[in-house]
Amino acid sequence: MLDFKPSLPKRIVCLTEETTETLYKLGADDSIVGITAYTVRPPEAKLTKAIIARYIDAEIDEIIKLKPDVVFAWSDLQSKIAEELIRNGIEVFTFNHRSIEGILNMILKVGAIVGKQNDAEKLVSEYMSKIENLSNRTQNYQSKPIVYFEEWYNPLITGICWVSEIIELCGGIDPFAHHRKFFDAKRRILESTDIIIEKNPDIIIASWCGKPFKRERMLKREGWAEINAIKNDEIHEIDSAIILQPGPAALTDGIDIIDSIISAYLNRSK
Repeated sequence: MLDFKPSLPKRIVCLTEETTETLYKLGADDSIVGITAYTVRPPEAKLTKAIIARYIDAEIDEIIKLKPDVVFAWSDLQSKIAEELIRNGIEVFTFNHRSIEGILNMILKVGAIVGKQNDAEKLVSEYMSKIENLSNRTQNYQSKPIVYFEEWYNPLITGICWVSEIIELCGGIDPFAHHRKFFDAKRRILESTDIIIEKNPDIIIASWCGKPFKRERMLKREGWAEINAIKNDEIHEIDSAIILQPGPAALTDGIDIIDSIISAYLNRSK
């Protein structure tokens, strides 16, 4: 008879920030042995964990040396890293979510993997309560501003699914909500900057994935001076580490920031 005792992973490598943040929130950060260079949440992670990856490339040999029980990756963008690690006998769990629901499910899955199911369920319940309360407050807004979210500037790329959902949750209208169905950024590219002029958003939110937003670059675009958001100085930036990672940060600070931007706009418009 096979003598088998199931065990929880004690050594985990996180190739993206959201699983690192989730493990810290679940009290399972002691299991983390490697993280990405782009990790900023929580800040103490970089002080104590080995940095073995960036985003679409990683130090495979260094990961192997860490002898992880499992590696957490995210999406097809890290498929080559995952493939190479698997070829070296390492177990890889690759999340592939793009929505608010997907973020919540990711937290539950991570909790289950590390034996923190109850903590994960509690955390998800807190986020769901926050979302429900916000939805109840904003769904009856008599006036809803058009909010254009710019994820990249050349070419113009609109917001990914969870960002679009957060905009609507906070009482805004995403003119490119139909792009939610596209998992990849390539299909969220706008053919021309003229499309934004036509949509004439009331608010513009920029988060140039990993790069500081250059306001002057946006203001120089031909014809954009006539856009309501620009005429009324409703141009806002959100740190991509907050809003463009599919994890807790988007559901906490991300929601709070977008909610405050839209609420302030509506108060000024009364």
